[in-house]
Amino acid sequence: MNSPSVSTRPHLFGLLAGLALAAGLVFAALVLANTWTRIAESQVINVTGSARKNVRSDLVVWRSSFSVEAPTLIEAQQKLRADHAKAAAFFSQRGIEGFTASPVQVTELTARQRHGDDDTVGSVRVGYRLTQFVEVHSSDVERVPRLANDSSELLQQGVAFVSGGFDFIYTKAGDAKVEMMAEATKDARARAEQIATQGNRRIKELRQAKMGVVQINPLYSSNTSWEGNNDTTSLEKTIIATVTATFSMK
Repeated sequence: MNSPSVSTRPHLFGLLAGLALAAGLVFAALVLANTWTRIAESQVINVTGSARKNVRSDLVVWRSSFSVEAPTLIEAQQKLRADHAKAAAFFSQRGIEGFTASPVQVTELTARQRHGDDDTVGSVRVGYRLTQFVEVHSSDVERVPRLANDSSELLQQGVAFVSGGFDFIYTKAGDAKVEMMAEATKDARARAEQIATQGNRRIKELRQAKMGVVQINPLYSSNTSWEGNNDTTSLEKTIIATVTATFSMK
């Protein structure tokens, strides 16, 4: 009487095993589909775009100095005030009304002297040197540098005037960086689209954009540095900006 129930057990076990196998296949298919979806959505392309802009400096800084020497500090101060007035007149006659002057630097002048009592050699003070550094800031980036040649007139007046050179600055560099970041991003997208097309893909959206170090070089120069260049030697400059962008593909 027990044989019918025993004979049905293999069929029951087979049915359950089949259902489990089918469920496993369905589950595996779902997992595989989800995995493929995640892979497809995570497929991205990283490119670097760049932008260049030629600009002209709009500010020049002229650094110079003059100095005097005298046996006493009072005499040196009097001579310095007189030379300062001559320098101010020189600038004013050429349309430069304002300049900045640094605090006066005082240096003691010494000489070696042999003492007759013990035949030793020591240093004695013989006078003072006073030096003043001045800076001229002007938007006339062409005319001011020519004044360096005219400064020989101060030498003829007895002023020990020394020109320290010029710094040419582009004051709108901050605004240019914002504008060039947008241009560099457009360039990055164009590069990404060219690459994606080769693989029969299309660009979906911009995921991330990071601006690189901005390089300000003499005109047409492509020099780069990790810290970024900031040229002040040339009147005409080239600004180079780069953007590293990540795009998703579809």
